[in-house]
Amino acid sequence: MLTGSSVQRDLVLIGGGHAHALALRMLAMRPIGGLRVTLVSPSSHTPYSGMLPGLLAGHYRFAETHIDLARLCQWAGARFIEAEVDVLDTRARQVGLPGRPALTYDVLSLDIGSQPDLDSVPGAREHATPVKPVAEFWARWQALEATLLRGECLPSRHIALVGGGAGSVELALAMAHRLRDRAPAFSLFCAAADILPGYHHRARATAKQALSRAGIAVHCASRVSAVSAGQLTVENGGSTAFDALFWCTGAAAAPWVGASGLRTVQGGFLAVHDTLQSVDDPVVFAAGDIATQLQHPRPKAGVYAVRQAPVLAANLRNLLLQRPLRAHRPQQRFLSLLSLGERRAVAERGPFVASGAWAWRWKDRIDRRFMAQFAALPEGMPNAAADTLPEALAAATQAPCGGCGAKVGGDRLAAALGELRQRYPQHCPTTDGAEDAAVVTAPAGGIQLQSLDILRGLVSDPWLMGRIAANHALSDLYASGAQPTTALAALTLPFSGPSVQQRDLVQLLAGALHEFAAVGCQLVGGHSLQGPELALGFAVSGEPMGGAGQFLRKRTLHEGDRLILTKPLGTGILFAAHMQLQADGRHLHGAIDSMLQSSYAAARVALAQGASAATDVTGFGLWGHLQEMLRPEQGAVLELAALPVLPGALAQLAAGRRSTMHEANARNSGAGAATDPRYDLLFDPQTSGGLLLGVAEAAAADLLAALHEAGYADAVEIGEIVALSAGAEPIRCR
Repeated sequence: MLTGSSVQRDLVLIGGGHAHALALRMLAMRPIGGLRVTLVSPSSHTPYSGMLPGLLAGHYRFAETHIDLARLCQWAGARFIEAEVDVLDTRARQVGLPGRPALTYDVLSLDIGSQPDLDSVPGAREHATPVKPVAEFWARWQALEATLLRGECLPSRHIALVGGGAGSVELALAMAHRLRDRAPAFSLFCAAADILPGYHHRARATAKQALSRAGIAVHCASRVSAVSAGQLTVENGGSTAFDALFWCTGAAAAPWVGASGLRTVQGGFLAVHDTLQSVDDPVVFAAGDIATQLQHPRPKAGVYAVRQAPVLAANLRNLLLQRPLRAHRPQQRFLSLLSLGERRAVAERGPFVASGAWAWRWKDRIDRRFMAQFAALPEGMPNAAADTLPEALAAATQAPCGGCGAKVGGDRLAAALGELRQRYPQHCPTTDGAEDAAVVTAPAGGIQLQSLDILRGLVSDPWLMGRIAANHALSDLYASGAQPTTALAALTLPFSGPSVQQRDLVQLLAGALHEFAAVGCQLVGGHSLQGPELALGFAVSGEPMGGAGQFLRKRTLHEGDRLILTKPLGTGILFAAHMQLQADGRHLHGAIDSMLQSSYAAARVALAQGASAATDVTGFGLWGHLQEMLRPEQGAVLELAALPVLPGALAQLAAGRRSTMHEANARNSGAGAATDPRYDLLFDPQTSGGLLLGVAEAAAADLLAALHEAGYADAVEIGEIVALSAGAEPIRCR
């Protein structure tokens, strides 16, 4: 979204709700020069609430009902950070992210929705499944559905829901429709005198008929007063056994919103003006369920968030460009389309009420049209910014220098390290030791191992990028059986303003220190500068884990050795697809998890189990790094079917998507072509890939068992070392 401008201001969007997804799309269509946009969400996929009942009923697939936020941000040129938020500090203009540094903002917007109020009923939090967050609810429902579809019986054969509003009615009908042939009993417990408060009586009657046809027992004026394991109690003293309890009532805000000190209303929702700004802080905006417009309060419904999106996008732009803001006037009435489980719906707007299959088709068209905005993202995005931050804000009147003139200011680096030193006092450079280079003295007569790796930016989350880069750099030490001791940073920051530089330094280096601290490695210094794009790497040093002279080498394989790979392949393929907006955010999440898994424990296991040789699989791919292990008289036979693969990678290969380094890796190997799609995996460059270990045949099973016990669930035997026959290819596949 920067379109070539240096970063001067940070707009942070917390939550991937409907308003933010639409606003981000609108901002990307008319980018602001000098503005960096970051979206923070606990999940890469956010559900469209209007289609959630259809998903449960089996009318839609997951991808049809969820916005892929990772893909949207990639298209929009925005950073995506998959994390929870637990603190809002408006004085420091920071949001807290558990386990990592706070994220600093210049302008903030919240669209985090609401959550069921579980704490007002004893036992509900422990024994009920809230409908929000949807990711957890969906996982619980899938597990329950799978149990029933396998033909397994539930002890009580009873599924209960607590609610009475539109959401609970739709979910109850959807669940009952999906499990109509499995015959569990369904009950809906409603504290009010009747379901669907605020709806026209004819719409309410239609919904009741649908509930009755579906066999769902409705208990009105039945406020649940307590929940225990498998049992709920209502205020009149009756109790009911259940196998699953879904909580769909009592909307409340996340506690950290009220704890910020900003003014809230009943339920903890942020009080905002009609400009969607907090009544207490003009740089904090909010939309959707989390916000309440004091002058125009409305019920919590997704339709209002969708209507707020254009005003939110315009006002975020106007505030940054120092222009007048617009007021949002929410409508009094809106068309409500309530799905009835099967492909039928009831439509209501004021006194107009109608129902039938045609109403469901109407709703289906509306919902699909909304989701199409995020499935088919426009091509040919603007190359130049439609607007640029005012000079008073941008403070960038001179073109960035090259060479040493592009270095990050020493004051900003010192300030960032000073902040980090408080968090990592034993692993961060000291005030007198933060040099560009450091002398590391090895123990007398000892052996020291050193390595250097630098990466271009791979993920937009700087904290994760720091972790990945650190793991990637340490991987060479682990492949040598070395215990990391020290690291030097090599860092290029994209051209940006001084305060943004400091923010990025904190995030990137905190991610790296998170990994270094876990293995007792000290960051002793480094070198930083500015450039056109992010690059981060580390020179690392270590000592043999097994004592003097006891470490792992590459070219010490023996004939008959078995080859074991500790991590799956496919990171290059998946991130190539991500750059083309074709990757699924869930698959990227899996690739990132794999890259973040340290090979430290695998190296210790390999040494303990007597591995004969080792290397790590990185940029040259499995084939290239295996070639480096083979002596001239040796060959290797690989079992393609045994290769572990990251989810989604084979599908991307089948679609013709490969890393730009794939062709060079294949060409340099001298290997021929093959029809098995897994063959191409051998040339896929890996970032922070696994270890490739050689071990005697008799010890292979024990090594694999030890790796699995250490947490490397994907570790697998993939081939063996053989004597190389005259004229034979060094590496063969079968």
